[in-house]
Amino acid sequence: MKVVVMWSPGPREVLEWPVALPEGATLGQAVMASGLPDQLPDFEPDDALLGVWGRKAAWNQPLREGDRVEVYRPLRVDPKVARRERFTKQGARAAGLFSKRRPGGKPGY
Repeated sequence: MKVVVMWSPGPREVLEWPVALPEGATLGQAVMASGLPDQLPDFEPDDALLGVWGRKAAWNQPLREGDRVEVYRPLRVDPKVARRERFTKQGARAAGLFSKRRPGGKPGY
């Protein structure tokens, strides 16, 4: 069975390793077979978040032919906090659905 293990070390940068595994292999076996832990010195298998095709999965989840195994980076900033900071920096008038009105348009359109 062939699967692909993917890792993104930074924005707009993706590394992938095609891996051949026996039938019934798990997510954890695919990550270890890819060689990713050897290439990343600070990789902690116990703390790593994994997924298959964009959905979170456990280390012991069995894989199917053609699955894309994804190893996720931890978030540096909480998305809610980042949005609040952007909003306060932009101001209330520059953000939102109706921030750019047509010249001569009615309020709210």
